[in-house]
Amino acid sequence: MATLGIGGSKSALSAAKWPVRLRYNALRRCFWVLKSSVLIPSRIYGRLFKAQVRASSSRSSPVVEAETDPVIDEEKLNIRKNIFACPICYERVIWNGDPDLSLRSLSRSTLPCSNCRKSYTGKDVYLDLTVTGGGKVYGEPIAASTELFRLPLVSFLYERGWRQSFSVWGGFPGPEKEFELIKDYLKPVLGGNIIDASCGSGMFSRLFAKSGLFSLVVALDFSETMLQQCYDFVKQEDNFPEENLILVRADISRLPFASSSIDAVHAGAALHCWPSPSAAVAEISRVLKPGGIFVATTYILDGLLSFLPLRRPLRQNVAQISGSHVFISEAELEDLCTACGLVNFTCTRNRRFVMISAMKPV
Repeated sequence: MATLGIGGSKSALSAAKWPVRLRYNALRRCFWVLKSSVLIPSRIYGRLFKAQVRASSSRSSPVVEAETDPVIDEEKLNIRKNIFACPICYERVIWNGDPDLSLRSLSRSTLPCSNCRKSYTGKDVYLDLTVTGGGKVYGEPIAASTELFRLPLVSFLYERGWRQSFSVWGGFPGPEKEFELIKDYLKPVLGGNIIDASCGSGMFSRLFAKSGLFSLVVALDFSETMLQQCYDFVKQEDNFPEENLILVRADISRLPFASSSIDAVHAGAALHCWPSPSAAVAEISRVLKPGGIFVATTYILDGLLSFLPLRRPLRQNVAQISGSHVFISEAELEDLCTACGLVNFTCTRNRRFVMISAMKPV
C-alpha cells in the first residue's frame, strides 16, 4: 500500500492533488514530529499549524468571514454602570445582565446590592430602582399629584395635548425652544451623562438622546405608565439611538445613583409636582458631580397671590391635599437651591414660566 508520509515517494498523486483531509493529516503529522524533536517551540508551532490549516482550507472552499462582535469601550461602559447605587444604602449595585448597557438589555438585568442584600430587577422596558420595587404587599400613601401621572389615560394624553397647554396659560415656550435654552445652561457639562428627572413620556429624554450631546441619558420617572409611553414613542422613531437611553423607575427623593456620579439633571415642568421639593433637590445635589448642573422649569404664581395675607396657610393646605407646590417668587426658588448646597443660581422668566439653573460647587 502506498504511504503518504513526509518522505514517501510511492504515491502516484502529487501533493497538489491530495485530498484536503489527507493533506491536513500530513501537515499535522509533520508539525507533530518537529514539535516532538523540540525544533520548534510550542508557541510558534501552534501559530504555524493554525496558519497551515487555514491555508489548506482556503483552497477547497470559499472563505466565509465570521461575524464579529461590536467593539465595546469597556472603560466607558464601566463608568456608565458604576453610576447606579442602592436607594436604601447608596452603595453601588452590581450589574448582572447583558454586557452592554442599553434600552434593549434592561429587561434581562438584575442589580443586587452587596451591602444590604436588596436586589433590583429590570421590567419589560425599565429598571425598577424604587425602595419598594418588587414588593407585593407593603405600600405607602402617595400624593395625589404623583398618583395622577400613574393613570394610563393621563400618561397617554400628556404628550398628546396636555403638555402643549402649558404654553397657553403658563408661557412655556414649547419643547424645541425650551431645549435650546436648556442646552445653553448645560454647555459646561456636554459630553457627560444626564438624568431627565420626572421625564413623563420622555419628551426631553428623546431630544437629549438624539442630540448626541451626552454619553448617557437616563429617563427617570416614578410612573410606570409614563415610562411605557416613553418606550412606545422611541419604538415609533426610525434610527433612534437606543444605546444612548435607558429608562429607570425611581423616587425623586431617593435617587438610585452614587454620590457625585452625574454631570447634569434636568427636570421639566416637575418641580412643583414633587411632594417635597427640598428633599428632591437635596438628592439631586448629592448625585451631581462637583461642577454638575441642575436645570429645571416650573411656574411662578406671583401677582395678586403674593399680596394675600393668608397665602402661606393657603399654600400649605394645597400642598397637603394635592402634593403640589406653588412658588410665588424667583427668590423662593433661589433659596431652595441654596439651602440644598447649589450655587450660581440663574433664571429665565416668561410670564408664569421660569427656567432655573444652579451648580454644585467645585
